[in-house]
Amino acid sequence: MKRTPMLNRHMSTLIASLGHMDEIVVADAGLPVPPGIDVIDLAVSPGVPGFFDVLDVLTSELVVEKAVFAEEASAELATEIEVRLAHWAAETGKPIEHDRVPHEDFKTRTKQARAVIRTGECTPYANVILVSGVPF
Repeated sequence: MKRTPMLNRHMSTLIASLGHMDEIVVADAGLPVPPGIDVIDLAVSPGVPGFFDVLDVLTSELVVEKAVFAEEASAELATEIEVRLAHWAAETGKPIEHDRVPHEDFKTRTKQARAVIRTGECTPYANVILVSGVPF
């Protein structure tokens, strides 16, 4: 058994396959996925699993260099993402950049993602693109 909290083998395989600057998307239940992009569909029912539940477990293994999320995200959602980014940066001692972009630009950028991890989240704009970093 693994020592980290992540149990999902598809997510573990994805993380292990990433190189520096590869991108993955953690998405709400409604984000459209471009053709040809792999999907790890975790959605069970509305709200299960939640966006932040998945994000927290994912970042227990993934080195994040940058995050991108929609300008249209609520102030509460944006603040919670930024709090987590600051926490991860403090843990690693490395800053984590973040950008807010229009949702249409966000959706366009998902075309370059290695994969989309779909949650059961039903909060509007609860999506983030994570750009992988390096642990050194």
